[in-house]
Amino acid sequence: MSTANLPTTPPTTPLGPGPSALTSSAWSAATAGLLTRTHLLKVPVDRSGAGDRLADGSTTLTVFAREVALAGADPLSKPPLVFLQGGPGFEAPRPSPDAGLSWMGAALEHHRLILLDQRGTGRSTPLDRPDAGGSARATARLLTHLRCDEIVEDCEDLRRALGLERWSVLGQSFGGFCVTRYVSAHPESLEHCYLTGGLPAVGRPIDEVYALTYEAMRLKSEDYYARYPADRDRVAGLMEAAARGQVRTLAGDRVGPTRLRGLGTLLGGAGGADRLHYLLELDPRSAAFRADLAAALPFSGRNPLYAVVHESCWADGGVTGWAAQRVLPAAFKDDPTLLTAEHMSRQALEEDPVLAPWRDVAEELAAHEWGGLYDPEALRAARVPGAAAVYARDVYVPVETSLATAALMPTLRTWVTSEYEHDGARASAGAVFRRLRGLATGVLPR
Repeated sequence: MSTANLPTTPPTTPLGPGPSALTSSAWSAATAGLLTRTHLLKVPVDRSGAGDRLADGSTTLTVFAREVALAGADPLSKPPLVFLQGGPGFEAPRPSPDAGLSWMGAALEHHRLILLDQRGTGRSTPLDRPDAGGSARATARLLTHLRCDEIVEDCEDLRRALGLERWSVLGQSFGGFCVTRYVSAHPESLEHCYLTGGLPAVGRPIDEVYALTYEAMRLKSEDYYARYPADRDRVAGLMEAAARGQVRTLAGDRVGPTRLRGLGTLLGGAGGADRLHYLLELDPRSAAFRADLAAALPFSGRNPLYAVVHESCWADGGVTGWAAQRVLPAAFKDDPTLLTAEHMSRQALEEDPVLAPWRDVAEELAAHEWGGLYDPEALRAARVPGAAAVYARDVYVPVETSLATAALMPTLRTWVTSEYEHDGARASAGAVFRRLRGLATGVLPR
């Protein structure tokens, strides 16, 4: 499709002055092989009626979404599919000319994609400063509105503003939590649902979740050292050096032992074991090690919300109370070479000079009484066709709780596989999405 033949969407299309006002751009062919347009949606900061607002007094946020279609045809000819990113605290991926080689290309074969920057992230109104609400307590109150319930309501506002009766949703990791909430709260709005490594623990205590993820990391650690036996001594030496304040990034930031242990997050993705081994081969005093170390740690200042609200994303009611820290198993206390992954603790936060200013906000969130997110009866009653990839050795989202939640959803087909890790959707070059679509639409037999 030439530029001259692009759809004639006006440059801006405001849809009213209220909190759900939408402004959309014209379609653009600037990215080779793709057509894109952007949407900016005004939504309420706080739908609960508690009166929470930004430090400047604003009661609305802007939510950003990018719509993507293949070039060469009318971009509206294919049904919409909303992608919900993992994290929490990360924006949606950005389309590029090589999108056809990824999961995005597999999705674009059948859909036009709507890539949502979840509230607080990316080009949506950023909530990435500890003073976003003014005080630590007010900022914590703001962050209570970043869970999947409010993200789903943002999606509903966007769907209505675009004049769509229904659409499909695809959620990776935390994005799958959002999809599960969507099925629970608004099944009538969904054509199909797809989840990859993202079935939440419905009605299960958060301590159980962390106990399962620690056990998964214990097994991953032992498998890793069986493959690279010399690395156990290397990790033990690094942990001792970190306790003495001798492990630093290239920027000079000290990496303490709790934070260093988070290198285990590499073991949860494709090729991660080799990446960890090649890092540990380097001299810890070298510039290469110190630069690569900073890039390998799971939590960073670029997306601080990932660390600060991570624990709360698991809470289906109740108080989290630094759960990952509270349930640290005795085996991990006795053996510092057992690595961790998405296990944010008070100590890990304090060890990170960029995240340490969030300490008071995180303390407020750890003491917050969370409401429930999912209605088991609504999940049982929903009839949204869908499919979920459950990764058998997932260190982030336990297979045990994933299958229990899948059992609540009668029209959700599950595919349990050890072929991929948690990042299977991305690492499989589209194979995971194609399989899920085949399962959900009945192309693949039961």
